[in-house]
Amino acid sequence: MENLLEVKNLSFSFRTYGGVVKAVRDVSFDVRPGEILGIVGESGCGKSVTAQCTMRLNPEPPGFFEGGQILYKGEDILKMNEKELRKIRGTEIGFIFQDPMTSLNPTMKIGKQIEEVFIKNKEMSHAEKKQKALEILRLVGISDEERRYNQYPHELSGGMKQRVMIAIALVGKPSIVIADEPTTSLDVTIEAQILDLLKELQKTTGTSIIMITHDLGVIAKLCDRVLVMYGGKVVEKGLVNEIFYDTAHPYTKGLMQSIAKLDTARGEKLHPIEGTPPDLFAPPKGCPFAARCEYAMEICGEIPPETYDLSEEHMTCCWLQHEFAPDNAMRRPDAKKREVE
Repeated sequence: MENLLEVKNLSFSFRTYGGVVKAVRDVSFDVRPGEILGIVGESGCGKSVTAQCTMRLNPEPPGFFEGGQILYKGEDILKMNEKELRKIRGTEIGFIFQDPMTSLNPTMKIGKQIEEVFIKNKEMSHAEKKQKALEILRLVGISDEERRYNQYPHELSGGMKQRVMIAIALVGKPSIVIADEPTTSLDVTIEAQILDLLKELQKTTGTSIIMITHDLGVIAKLCDRVLVMYGGKVVEKGLVNEIFYDTAHPYTKGLMQSIAKLDTARGEKLHPIEGTPPDLFAPPKGCPFAARCEYAMEICGEIPPETYDLSEEHMTCCWLQHEFAPDNAMRRPDAKKREVE
């Protein structure tokens, strides 16, 4: 099965008055047809910047690519001009932004905002565009779509606005939809509805989804594979069951321990990850998590960890998998060092 999207050794930084922020550092992953890939990590780990890089949505300048490739159906997005990018945005790759309150244009009716995807399509009549907009409103579960089509964003609830954002992302029938924390501003009941909707839409349309989140519950509910990011780097990736039940990186383990589970006793303390994320103005020489890691060795702070394959899908970047590392709870006896290509 060919990958729809391949991100290879991607590095992206921002020039600021305080210096250069190394936001994304040597990130690689792929997206397959019809799957949901989760990217998880705490705030500032680089997950949203990585997602926006795939559509070149980060402003350039102050942002700039330091290296890597982003191949969509074999074509390198980094080599495309603005005209070529416009053909991909919205039609080939859709984007659901984090906050529907600020992402929708308050001066435009809902229907017109959905139809903007077709603005360059001279062959479609106004009636055809309206029909497409009404169809997608029905698809995302908005009833009385004719009335909603003629309303402004301030007339809709938060959950309804988010459904409109999903409609805008899907109306061009893209191969991939990127959802950047789409339930952050919603209450728990509406969040569950939106997640169920995304899962159902993925099944019915066959669209691949990249789900950006810091919520492991969302990952468990939706995703097929997971990418764990920290300090601008990928520290672990694998099938969702491998990440949850065969955790191989101390940071992923820390994320797991910091959330309440069904069997957590009342009054039992959770275990937060002590310390703060690294300063990406001056990233650490070695593992980005070394300063907060309970298993850290001297080498962890000095040299970037090698990549170890634990299964066909599961990999981690951690010195604890090295054959000379002391025995520890994170060690996997079947870990194989990936050869540098």
